[in-house]
Amino acid sequence: MAYCKSFVKLLFVAAVAVCLALGVTPGQSMAQEKVIKIGTIFPLTGPVATAGQRCKAAVETAAEIINNKHPNVKVPLAAQAGLLGGYKIVLVHTDSQGKPDVGKAEAERLINQEGVWGLIGAYNSAVSMPASLVAERAKKIFMCGASSSAALTQRDLKFFFRTASTDEVESHEFVEVLKWLNKTQKKANLKTLGIIYENSVFGKHAAEEAKKAAAKGGFNVVADVPFNPGATNLDSEVQTLKSKNPDALFGAVLGADYSLMVKTMKKMNWIPKACLNYCSGYQDPVIAKQLGDDASYFMGSTGYSPQFADIMPAVAEVEKIFKTKTGGVPYDSDSIQETIALLVLAQAIEKSKSLDPEVVAKTLYANTWPSPLSLSGKVAFSPGGQNKLALSIITQLQGGEYKRVFPREKANTKVVFPMKPWDKR
Repeated sequence: MAYCKSFVKLLFVAAVAVCLALGVTPGQSMAQEKVIKIGTIFPLTGPVATAGQRCKAAVETAAEIINNKHPNVKVPLAAQAGLLGGYKIVLVHTDSQGKPDVGKAEAERLINQEGVWGLIGAYNSAVSMPASLVAERAKKIFMCGASSSAALTQRDLKFFFRTASTDEVESHEFVEVLKWLNKTQKKANLKTLGIIYENSVFGKHAAEEAKKAAAKGGFNVVADVPFNPGATNLDSEVQTLKSKNPDALFGAVLGADYSLMVKTMKKMNWIPKACLNYCSGYQDPVIAKQLGDDASYFMGSTGYSPQFADIMPAVAEVEKIFKTKTGGVPYDSDSIQETIALLVLAQAIEKSKSLDPEVVAKTLYANTWPSPLSLSGKVAFSPGGQNKLALSIITQLQGGEYKRVFPREKANTKVVFPMKPWDKR
């Protein structure tokens, strides 16, 4: 008996020594067990780093709301502190660099070494694709905010969920805009279409969906122009567009590549009658500000911009928190989806009263979730994990602001059509 007591005492002393070596007391170590570790995978460096950093800030904003009482914030869970009677969200951030292999490796590390409960990411569809497969094999939930490739939710995965719209939906919206312009604008005569896109899962799939939607809508694709992400020169690509001179242009161009595309179009003094952009550099308020008036009259699909304040009043208090993490930069259409993703996941954990990922996944599918930060005000998932209530509005940059132009019942400004030539701005 004395030997057993000595052995137990020795184990206790060893445990205390380990805790002290880690810089925590035994009591703190026990308290830290009541956490839910969520790994994030975003491009914090590379050509779309500014977007990735805002996505990271967006998830941090959601975690702050979940973990602490925020009576002024009008979103679910803001009035309480923590989940399941006191569990806190702890985020473990990683940098995918926008590279699929890096994102996949980080997903494996987060699950196998960091021991995360679930994952959020990854902005780039090309990264979300392999990273989410890692999560699926491990039976870990992967919440995807902004990746738009429709292929992501066509894989019959059980643990993958996306809150944003897809490039398939956006392609049909863009074609509807072209039809609307033909009906409402004098001598619009839009018949031909060009597509410029990055050579990635996102870009290639967007181009495929654009071609299908164009064919169905009766538009002829006369220019199919891919480029490598992180380009330093787009002269040949824009020259190809100029030579084909399509009436309208669809762009699947992210981050700095979008800025380069616009600058190159100006340098070559070419612009189509209308240009519509998928979730891309178009939606980035920092890039829009940098481009100044050169950004004007381009259009795109937008789930949120600060000019939506009158139709999305709940965003204001949440955005105040977000801005403290971004140096004052507001939400954009992509980053707000990452806040939504974590808030919806947290609601499912709370409602299911469980930390079993399979139970939480079933709960996500079984309910419609209030989401004041979404245009529709709700989130609900169809088989495969797509939010079937995802909405967006077509906006046009005018004077540095994202003006709502389509559909007309959501519009607050008349569209400027055709786009003004570079020498008449």
